[in-house]
Amino acid sequence: MENNFRKHCFSDIIMNRELGFSHPTSFTHHFYASQVLVKNLSLYAKLEGHEGCVNAVEFNSTGDILVSGSDDRQVMFWNWESKTKLFDYPSGHEDNIFQTKIMPFTDDSRIVTSAGDGQVRLGLVQEDGRVNTTMLGKHQGSVYKLAVEPGSPHIFYSCGEDGFIHHFDLRSNSATKLFCCSSTKGNKKQPPGKIGLNSIVIDSRIPYYFSVGGSDEYARVYDIRKCHWAASKDSDQPVNTFCPHHLIGSKNVHITGLAYSKSSELLVSYNDDLIYLFEKNSSFDSLPSSAACEDPKNLQETQVYSGHRNAKTVKGVSFFGPNDEYVLSGSDCGHIFIWSKKEAKLVRLMVGDRHVVNQLEAHPHIPFLATCGIEKNVKIWAPLGSDTPPLPSNVKEIIEANRQGREDRLQVTLAPDVIMHVLRLQRRQTLAYTERRHNSADIVSDDEDAEDYFLGLLDGDVSSEEDSLGNSRDCNIS
Repeated sequence: MENNFRKHCFSDIIMNRELGFSHPTSFTHHFYASQVLVKNLSLYAKLEGHEGCVNAVEFNSTGDILVSGSDDRQVMFWNWESKTKLFDYPSGHEDNIFQTKIMPFTDDSRIVTSAGDGQVRLGLVQEDGRVNTTMLGKHQGSVYKLAVEPGSPHIFYSCGEDGFIHHFDLRSNSATKLFCCSSTKGNKKQPPGKIGLNSIVIDSRIPYYFSVGGSDEYARVYDIRKCHWAASKDSDQPVNTFCPHHLIGSKNVHITGLAYSKSSELLVSYNDDLIYLFEKNSSFDSLPSSAACEDPKNLQETQVYSGHRNAKTVKGVSFFGPNDEYVLSGSDCGHIFIWSKKEAKLVRLMVGDRHVVNQLEAHPHIPFLATCGIEKNVKIWAPLGSDTPPLPSNVKEIIEANRQGREDRLQVTLAPDVIMHVLRLQRRQTLAYTERRHNSADIVSDDEDAEDYFLGLLDGDVSSEEDSLGNSRDCNIS
């Protein structure tokens, strides 16, 4: 009954457009937001070319070009519509690329990247097709995310595992440390601790606001106008903080992904927990140190999106639709989850990777989607129509397995810096195991191996990351 009703509404939208009863823009928005369209998303293309798992995908502003970055340290440009690679170039990074961004209004000639080596680099495409790369700045530890100031061809920000936020202006080719993000839970016996950062996003509606998230439970919002430009101790003063009240004081969760909607809602994805949507007025309007004192009755309930699993990698989260009608996330089970934003109802579940889906990027103008994960390709999804049901017959089993995995991990409590280290090791272990699995007839499941690996980390001391790559089973954490 519900499906027939939605199909009828969809037909009405098209009929009203043909009869001239709706504005073209209104038709586009209704069409793009239709659940009938979302439920018919199917695989349009696999873009093959990388030699390592792909961690970053982004469309340019017009949507005709896609750029990707990989563990192979190559940056690739694609004409996704024709399913062809335009060109690629060595980024100059010494470790896995985690983020690629095309600077707006540069004719797609300036690409900024960040990686596991802590470097933030610029690729400048020359008229003859050559690409010159330079290092703009460097963090201590991985840099997973960059944030470009809306509409600016010059200004962007980075955040790193060292807790620092850097400001870049391409007109000066230099980086400025704004401040180091730190916990405010400290006291005389336990001073404030550094917050290793995984994600940074800018509110396009209020572009002087940006939010960061990392190795604790709080998403912090800062006003760039109030930041001191010398990394002073007084700069780390968020104007807002967000956290589900039941996670306040939690020791075993951290944030892997953030996204702002067009109406300034903040979407927050937690490692081995769920995804939460915060309204602008649902923050504490106070520092995290005083947030624990808030009366839970006075805290606005957040919308929650569940069913996926976010444990093995640093996953992003994003919106989909002309007015952000849907929420997207990858999962350790290899599926792409699409929920309706308003009802938090799962409307589409599709296999996006044999192992893990990490990042999802919506096309800026049409209902197309790019995804990437542990596999060495980029996938493009389009509403092509399919006989495949929007939710597979074993959807309950998939969700229950993911839930059980989260419950099992709740028994483990680790310090934030250890969590970040484990996350890096798990990601590399997953990739190494995948390669071994494809080269042999190993029938052990990835989930079993990853869980055994993680639990095995609890038996000893932390060894160096270099040693872990050679013999990851010997790397233990107490």
